[in-house]
Amino acid sequence: MQSEKEYLSQYNINKYERPSVTTDIAAFMIRSEESDNYKRDSENRLSILLVKRGVHPFMDCWALPGGFLKPNETVEECALREITEETNVVPVAILPVGVFSEPGRDPRGWIISNAFFSVITEESVKQVGGDDAADAQWFDVSFEKDNDGDYHLSLSLRGNTALESIHLDAVLTKERTKFGKSIFLIKDSGGLAFDHARIIAEAVCLLRKYAQDFNTIFDFLPEKFTLNEVQKVQETILDISILPANFRRKINDYVIETDEYTQGAGHRPARLFKRK
Repeated sequence: MQSEKEYLSQYNINKYERPSVTTDIAAFMIRSEESDNYKRDSENRLSILLVKRGVHPFMDCWALPGGFLKPNETVEECALREITEETNVVPVAILPVGVFSEPGRDPRGWIISNAFFSVITEESVKQVGGDDAADAQWFDVSFEKDNDGDYHLSLSLRGNTALESIHLDAVLTKERTKFGKSIFLIKDSGGLAFDHARIIAEAVCLLRKYAQDFNTIFDFLPEKFTLNEVQKVQETILDISILPANFRRKINDYVIETDEYTQGAGHRPARLFKRK
């Protein structure tokens, strides 16, 4: 019987067809819009970062930041490199959304995407289009719920201009595939490139799932924060209102009280907390 070394020396890796591998990143941020009335809290919006493609295929279409895996590079390293090259934004961390391998998902050929989602803080460097991206913009994410309890996910542009808009209509149904995954019906991709409408729908669903147990919520905040700020982040992601008393009872297991308070004219000082 031949040894493993002998077997590998004779093995022809070109015997089987091989796909190309890419990564796509759904980067989320909570953006705040300050109110003119100091007594009124700022309005929070859940936003996702998209780039406008500067090359074929899908030239001039909006897409998730991403690109091809290089030799001697992990898919995680590829995801961080691509989002930095295309947007000048560096996420603190990334989490997997899933593998997207449906035949025909990319007109260039057999290409499998490893999708991730990440959290960007509002203090990050202002995004700009780079690499093969012609532009980069933040898009707001909003939700609609139909009478059957299914969720409709829609995107609308909220950037420096209102010249372009995206209307993505993805429905999360109560059905599941034989692999246990939720089924998203993409009624309208909004002109997004490739299968990025489906990737975005799954990334938003996963983000909302994590937010229910306070996972990822603190990544949207600075190191020190008020309890009200945490509550607003969770309410924004889940698109719900939470009674302050119920929220504070649940959040106590996740935060540490500090001796510091907020400072600012027109507002009553609030105690600052840190993540446990």
